[in-house]
Amino acid sequence: MNFNKRFNDYKEIFEEALKNRIETLNSSNETLKDAMVYSLTVGGKRIRPVIMLAVAEVLCVDLNKVLPFAVAIECIHTYSLIHDDLPSMDNDDLRRGKPTNHKVYGEAMAILAGDALLNYAYELLLRSVTDNNSLSAARMLALYAGAFGMVGGQALDILSENTAKNEEILYKIHENKTGKLLLASTLVPSCLAGNECFDKLSEYGKNLGLLFQVTDDILDVVSSALKLGKSINKDADENKLTFVTLYGLEGAKKYADKYYEKAKNAIENIEDNEFLVGLLDFVKDREF
Repeated sequence: MNFNKRFNDYKEIFEEALKNRIETLNSSNETLKDAMVYSLTVGGKRIRPVIMLAVAEVLCVDLNKVLPFAVAIECIHTYSLIHDDLPSMDNDDLRRGKPTNHKVYGEAMAILAGDALLNYAYELLLRSVTDNNSLSAARMLALYAGAFGMVGGQALDILSENTAKNEEILYKIHENKTGKLLLASTLVPSCLAGNECFDKLSEYGKNLGLLFQVTDDILDVVSSALKLGKSINKDADENKLTFVTLYGLEGAKKYADKYYEKAKNAIENIEDNEFLVGLLDFVKDREF
């Protein structure tokens, strides 16, 4: 299997679907629409849509059923990045190697662009509900994006700044802030397939999310702004709770190995899992 080719194939399928959605995107204000499109199209790994499409193929789910969910999850992810970069949050100037949304359109318009992307995601989800399976998939994605998932993790991250280092809090932050959307990426196709391989994919997705965040914490220390496309060393500067600040660089690498193995073992009995294993290598060894 040529992992890079297959990854790019999935990415191209998604980009075409995203382009088609953007062309029909309606807004009463052109500046707002431009701000939404700017952050959606400025680049990115598209790892969440790629995971969703890959799992769908493993489960023999029609990709056309999955693509609206893939676009929705990328809209949710993008809105979260816009808000995460705001002066009141992480105050970042760069995202994906380009000026952050609020640097281009102003803070107020950036907030509104994020709000609009989140609402557009739910519009896509509602349009995609045709049966109990798709309803379950939409409900789960909405749940994992909100206070029970990504937003809840972000809130805990803010509240944990300048507090005593705590392993339990660290795990909860990363399990939710980063992990829940990556978990949703693996479970949406399972829901659409009537919960096929749900427990195995749940374990895979949970550990993939933790692996992704550990790697992110490591890259914030060892990488460069040019490679990452965003500011580096911000975690230490802001006294954030991360795997590196809690366990040190070598300790964080050991946790990356641990989550890699747990995710790999979770899907060892799923047929045609080569690409899903390759995704673990991609996340663990990435430089951006």
